[in-house]
Amino acid sequence: MVFAVCGSGKTEISMEVISKVIREGKKVGFTIPRRDVVIELQHRLKEVFHYNSVISVYGGMTEKLYADIVCLTTHQLYRYDRYFDLLIMDEVDAFPYKGNEILESFFKRAIKIDGCYIMLSATPSSSLINKLKSENVSVLELNARFHNHLLPVPKIITKSKLSIFLYLLGKVEYYMKLNKQIFIFTPTIEICEKTYSFLRFLVKNGAYLHSKIMERGRIIEDFKSGLIRYLITTSVLERGVTVKDVQVIVFKADHSIFDRYALIQIAGRVGRKPDAPDGDVLFLGLRKTKEMTKAIERINEVNEKAKNEIVRS
Repeated sequence: MVFAVCGSGKTEISMEVISKVIREGKKVGFTIPRRDVVIELQHRLKEVFHYNSVISVYGGMTEKLYADIVCLTTHQLYRYDRYFDLLIMDEVDAFPYKGNEILESFFKRAIKIDGCYIMLSATPSSSLINKLKSENVSVLELNARFHNHLLPVPKIITKSKLSIFLYLLGKVEYYMKLNKQIFIFTPTIEICEKTYSFLRFLVKNGAYLHSKIMERGRIIEDFKSGLIRYLITTSVLERGVTVKDVQVIVFKADHSIFDRYALIQIAGRVGRKPDAPDGDVLFLGLRKTKEMTKAIERINEVNEKAKNEIVRS
């Protein structure tokens, strides 16, 4: 189990062991709960392992199932019976894998009897860590990002129902003037679309994205390339997406869907590049919640540990 903060380079950490397994003529699986992240991961692995076959398998993309490296959603693991010599599971704490006994059984069955697995997560619960340790699973903790800058610490902003939209508008206009791109995370599809309807007439070059939109890949690429300057999204993009110098606003962060783990993941979208290691993370809501406070406490705790790791390195 690799317990490493957002932006630490968990995928890159696993590259050497993937290379070793492939050199031995064995098969590697890299599984993630969400399809969008599977697609992005396949592109990243193809760039590194360009002499090997690297495919992605997910709902609607199952024509080819076997390769040196298979990137797949956790649901597709049922297709593989004792196939992988090495199976890597990223985002082990994410929906829909988290707490799903059926998907857990698919994961275990897909590994060869003499094979091995690695789990990756930035936000595992303490109960998961304790469970893995009780099963004699080694836990590696990494608190520093690969570029040795600390995690951006979120700020809590509370506003009334009347002023919360005006504050959001002002912040978007402010970041746009600084030529910064903005992620605006919302708790539901309805709020996502309503927020875009409010902003679109006042600030140009924006878009919205959620799980029901089929063109998610194109929208994400347009955002990464700078064609889209602000992107309003649900938690579908809280993991696995890297955009240089992006600022983050969690709109209505006091909603129950935003627990501490989701807020930490969302905050982890900021400062991921070495030439843009800082940025703003705003928890904007009608009130301060325990989950906001716990997320900030955890980030501060990690940063204190990271200072020691950076000094040692």
